[in-house]
Amino acid sequence: MEQYQVITDRKIKVGIVGCGRISINHFKSIEIHNDSIELVGVCDNDINVLKRHIIDYKVNGYVEFEEMLKAENLDVVVICTPSGLHAEQTILAAKYKVNVLCEKPMSTDWNDGIKMVESCRKNRVRLFIVKQNRRNTTLQLLKKAIEENRFGIIHMVNINVFWTRPQEYYDQAPWRGTWSLDGGAFMNQASHYVDLLDWLIGPVSEVHAFSSTTRKIEAEDTGVLNIKWKNGTLGSMNVTMLTYPKNYEGSITIIGRDGTVKIGGIAVNQIEHWEFKDSREYDQEINDSSYETTSVYGFGHPLYYKNFIESMRGEASPETDGEEGLKSLELIIAAYNSAKNEQVVKLPLPFKSH
Repeated sequence: MEQYQVITDRKIKVGIVGCGRISINHFKSIEIHNDSIELVGVCDNDINVLKRHIIDYKVNGYVEFEEMLKAENLDVVVICTPSGLHAEQTILAAKYKVNVLCEKPMSTDWNDGIKMVESCRKNRVRLFIVKQNRRNTTLQLLKKAIEENRFGIIHMVNINVFWTRPQEYYDQAPWRGTWSLDGGAFMNQASHYVDLLDWLIGPVSEVHAFSSTTRKIEAEDTGVLNIKWKNGTLGSMNVTMLTYPKNYEGSITIIGRDGTVKIGGIAVNQIEHWEFKDSREYDQEINDSSYETTSVYGFGHPLYYKNFIESMRGEASPETDGEEGLKSLELIIAAYNSAKNEQVVKLPLPFKSH
């Protein structure tokens, strides 16, 4: 931990690149933690969006990312740009010795994801990958039950992401739904759910996927994924952005020898079934842990920022660093390779330098 920058005597200076849809959660989180973080710059290639944010947040604005890195004495840059730009921008920030907090997915390319981790390690800067859904109260209880081995042997896991993204959503920006900058339903919308596969259950040994595209985009808007874990558990994941007429379900069901749980709602925000052979005191908390949400993003960003701040202060380790981010990226790329080549793909994936 001592090889990285530790800030204890002042606010952490942060810049944000990409002022689109997801950045709202970051601006709000910075405001919540304004006793520890100072926003000093914003960057966006849309001059009208940039001007609005300069006025709203009273900070310097930049069209060019590297200009912000040169001009501002940043401790951390928050990357909220299209996914296909994350690797290039992370590597550039690392060269300027600036720590990186990057939105999911960390990259659209497996090799680029590895290069992000290597570049940050080489330049001794931290790489945080945002996985805020892990902080959901419902998933925290589920993680605790798994760690306490309350399920016994886990036989089967099922994840459903039944949401809607109309053509108008994809038409809002030319990069949406493209392979190079965005990816499809697995890479973008369901990325946090793919993250649950390894975080909750453990390393995956092989996957087999099918996908289809109905919207006028390059990547998939619908896909199914069969999964086998190294511990023998079997599972599946079903994803579509074609649900009529609105987001319907984001859920995970775990069936074990000694327990069955389903966390549902539109974004794993409601515990719908919680039953174990044994009992624990926190079982009384399951009703209180469910919450209403109008956003599939949940409320985890401020909690994620708390860990980020503690890590920068030298008081904690990052909950989801670059290595952790690679786990879900590897699964997504494996799923895409499987669907493309119509075959089972075994993990780990090889790294091909180029």
